[in-house]
Amino acid sequence: MSQEHARYAAIIVAAGTGARSGQAMPKQFVEVAGKPMLRWSVETFAADSRCDAVIIVIGEGQEDAARGALKSLDGITFVIGDATRQMSVRNGLAALEAQANHPDLVLIHDAARPFVPEAVLDRLLAALADNAGAVPVLAVADTMAASEEKQLGDIVPRDTLRRIQTPQAFHLAAILAAHQTAPDDFASDDAQLLRLHGGTVALVEGANDLNKFTYAEEFAMAGHRPPPPPTRIAIGMGYDVHRLVPDKPLWLGGIEIAHSHGLSGHSDADAALHALTDAILGALAEGDIGQHFPPSDPQWKGASSDRFLDFAGALVRQRGGDIHSVDLTIICEAPKIGPHRTAMQLRIAEILQLSPDRISVKATTTEGLGFAGRREGIAAQAVVSIALPLT
Repeated sequence: MSQEHARYAAIIVAAGTGARSGQAMPKQFVEVAGKPMLRWSVETFAADSRCDAVIIVIGEGQEDAARGALKSLDGITFVIGDATRQMSVRNGLAALEAQANHPDLVLIHDAARPFVPEAVLDRLLAALADNAGAVPVLAVADTMAASEEKQLGDIVPRDTLRRIQTPQAFHLAAILAAHQTAPDDFASDDAQLLRLHGGTVALVEGANDLNKFTYAEEFAMAGHRPPPPPTRIAIGMGYDVHRLVPDKPLWLGGIEIAHSHGLSGHSDADAALHALTDAILGALAEGDIGQHFPPSDPQWKGASSDRFLDFAGALVRQRGGDIHSVDLTIICEAPKIGPHRTAMQLRIAEILQLSPDRISVKATTTEGLGFAGRREGIAAQAVVSIALPLT
């Protein structure tokens, strides 16, 4: 998915009365950490350059309260909701479809989840490259059990259970069709509607920041929003080179390129992904690609290099880190990289679960000098910046 194709609209559902919250007004307009709760998520979407439109579904008679909560924010469309959440979302989708030049992707979010991490948005949009929908989830940590008339029932295995959050991301045509064909009040969230309509829904890692505000005690505990944990920026650099040989497929930047020669190596010899993998491992102080995937090990013979890069990206997420930027330079006389740059950018973004606008792919020549200039091989160098928790 290119950066252009990653453009989306946001629908924020804010039509409820919040009766369980114990507040004097609908909870979406209650101040949380210094702002009306609704304003937090609206500001997040409005500040995202990929978001083309923000539609807010409000209850009948709530427009003045909504405008007051969002004072000075422009480009917002208000839509009146309906009797149920499902029906309110359907109203929002219909309003989006009626807009000229609307994007093909939509994120549907509940205003009761005010704090939306950018990294979750990146993961959701990346997952839409291969799925009709995507939802953020968290594993269940507590023991789960059935309830039988206020008595403890059987334990429910939690290994396959997930806590479902919003925003949930969809291809607009797919989720609109699911809503249009479902009976009213058929499902409690949009992903289930899509799944029951036959669409595939990917799971991506959610965030504790996305917890939902429902009860009075949750508002009492939110006197201020905890500051983000301190981080440090780690920079890593990687370099790799492989010899060009005839009669072998050329894999470069995660894609196969038609060419007279391919790169020689124990794996598929993708110099670009190898350099990028080394850059990430270097930023993490985790050695180099040869330590984790030694060429002496037969299991890596002919292996696809996306496995190495996926491993490095997973290490970043395990550390609680976030890859801020990737800058990859490919050094060769042939083939021409320009026609393949976007495909490489998209493939790398997919492997690392990042937005494509964080990935830079460039190419240069050596003006006929050295092994690259003589077309004997291809080199690549990469630089990454990663935010890591300060420990």
